[in-house]
Amino acid sequence: MLQEKKRKGRASGMALDVLHIAVGILIVIFAVLAFLNPEENRILFPAIFLLASVLNLANGYDCFQRNRGKRKKRAAGTALMAVGVALFLLCVLSSLTIWWG
Repeated sequence: MLQEKKRKGRASGMALDVLHIAVGILIVIFAVLAFLNPEENRILFPAIFLLASVLNLANGYDCFQRNRGKRKKRAAGTALMAVGVALFLLCVLSSLTIWWG
């Protein structure tokens, strides 16, 4: 049973690492394209906020789940998820501004 938990922890850790790498590369590419030509690529700004939101929510959830019984670390996970929600709202707001602005 302990080995099963270790394997599950390693698998989720690896999945989180792959998510960090993939989303990080996308954010860098989108940011470079958005700042090189902001008028033409303005739709990339909400995408950047959305990707940042996904990263924060994934990190917060992982931190929250791994630290059962540790109040301060669970609070850190909750704070990360709150930042993720705020970034998602910023994504929605910027999308609405671009489409209707």
